[in-house]
Amino acid sequence: MFALPGLVALILVEYLRPQEYFESLRGLPLLHLAAALAGIGLVVDLRLGLTRLRAAPHLLLASLFFLWCLVTLTVRAPDQLASRATTLLIPFSMYLLVAHGLQTFRALQVVAATILAICLALAALGIHQAMQPLECRAPKVVQGVMTAVSDGRACTRHVDCEGEGAEPGETYECERGGLLGTFSIMGRVRYRGSLADPNELALALSVALPFAFALYDRRRSTARLALAAVAVVMVGLCAYFTQSRGGQLVFLAVLGAYFVNSVGLWRGGVSGLLLSLPILVLGGRSGGEASTMERTECWWVGLHLLGQSQGLGVGAGQFTEHHFLTAHNTFILAAAELGVPGLLLWTSLAWLCLKIPAQVLRSQAAPVARSWALALLASLIGLLVGVFFLSFLYRDVLWLYVGLTGVLYGAVRRHDPGFEVRFGVRDLAAVAAVDAVLLAALTGFTVSKLGW
Repeated sequence: MFALPGLVALILVEYLRPQEYFESLRGLPLLHLAAALAGIGLVVDLRLGLTRLRAAPHLLLASLFFLWCLVTLTVRAPDQLASRATTLLIPFSMYLLVAHGLQTFRALQVVAATILAICLALAALGIHQAMQPLECRAPKVVQGVMTAVSDGRACTRHVDCEGEGAEPGETYECERGGLLGTFSIMGRVRYRGSLADPNELALALSVALPFAFALYDRRRSTARLALAAVAVVMVGLCAYFTQSRGGQLVFLAVLGAYFVNSVGLWRGGVSGLLLSLPILVLGGRSGGEASTMERTECWWVGLHLLGQSQGLGVGAGQFTEHHFLTAHNTFILAAAELGVPGLLLWTSLAWLCLKIPAQVLRSQAAPVARSWALALLASLIGLLVGVFFLSFLYRDVLWLYVGLTGVLYGAVRRHDPGFEVRFGVRDLAAVAAVDAVLLAALTGFTVSKLGW
């Protein structure tokens, strides 16, 4: 399949951001080039009859969602329409190309293995970064990229960098430096690009774990069992070093969901809990209560913006125009920026993404379909847990996983043309009810927590 190399390149660029540390690649629109390569490959596949142009179940919902984003910008921030539309094009293209460009289990396995390999490399980089000594580092822009340059002085706290040897007027932080010019933030390991946030790094790594289990399920060899074990240890360690409480919850949710579906509620729940226990006991960071209160205030602002905008939202990407921090909750971000229509579209998409693998598992599908359906269902459950504490609405990684459910659907349909997943009136009513309950619960929680 000619679309596959371009999609693999797109995923590599999205996760690894090579243009940020290879000078020769700076200035090149690598994401757009990879997307164009995948698009050309898809056209070739269609011309050769290797792929059939068949709409994924969530194509209409996804298209309406991005169209509504543009409508809110046209109404609320018309001066930002062009720039924001260009930004929104990447996640939408990621979804379109993945969901419709790949329609076989072999292609799904290649993409899943690619994501897993990338995430294991990033986990190794994070672990290496955590093992480095603390040094006094000053923020610098080096060849157009923000980094933190060490001056060689060792430290244990930030105040240690303010004494002898400090350059006048320079701001220093006591951080660890890693490979590829990466460095920690507040002692928390991280990467670059969208994964420069430790919370998002922990989320991205954890939701890739089920792919290691699926690979083992497809061929139960000692090597693949070892790969799965190494993946759990490496991702768990990196999640611990990110000090992300949300990321550690995702790790627990992914393992729990996978094992509950594999071996039953009690054995699966206990297995997932035991594997996650060291991370849950040792993880977290100091200052957690202050962070929780800050996040709760962001939630309150988002709910206030929803009411202030008469339920239509303040416009895609406009939350930070009204508050100095983002929403720290994808559900609230969707409500605040896109209003009730945008929230309903996004949660309907999430519902349908869960419904596709769940329906595959309930069907008489082949073992290969069940293996990948279970892996994607566990990944999506972890994603939904994680995005409840992150502003992940327009992130390419999220839309990549939405696209992967489309690949699963297309691959199953290729072998069983009668297989269908629909989004009907009952689904819409259920989603609307869930949204109403969540909005009411979040409103009650923020008011009681803040005492307002």
